[in-house]
Amino acid sequence: MGSPKALLSYKGRNFIDTLIDVFAPCDETVVVLGYDADRVCAGITSSATIVVNPHPERGQLSSLQCGVAAVRQADAVLFTPVDYPAISSGTVVQLLPYAGAFAMPRYEGRRGHPVLINRQLVEEIIGCNTSARDVIRAHEPVYVEVDDPGILEDVDDPAAYARLMQEVMAR
Repeated sequence: MGSPKALLSYKGRNFIDTLIDVFAPCDETVVVLGYDADRVCAGITSSATIVVNPHPERGQLSSLQCGVAAVRQADAVLFTPVDYPAISSGTVVQLLPYAGAFAMPRYEGRRGHPVLINRQLVEEIIGCNTSARDVIRAHEPVYVEVDDPGILEDVDDPAAYARLMQEVMAR
């Protein structure tokens, strides 16, 4: 996309700063950086704990493992890839009462991000060697109905980014 996704613009800010602000209701926000870590870190203006994944070539699971290991003693962890900049902070607030459980937001019957996991799932993810999806699919979440289409807005490619930006312009 010509730039790390974390630094793409959304509503006048970059994705990563937008998400750090979305997670502000949490006790701590941890950002895991992989490829272009120095460049992305230099672009972050919001306050967060920065963790660098020393092996980003191992994929998304390794980044998630780095992040949850940084807060391993927490009763609950909310996580999302940086690809979801349209998540509402209201969704985070709605999920927080489920700390200690495994919960996912759902919008119009479709589940999305962020995902709330308990300490048991943190340990399972740390010990996983396949994919986080395998851990998540092995458990039944509590679904929290939200009025937030942003939980589904996965910006994986230029076309998805263009759609997101069109939606922003239409509002």
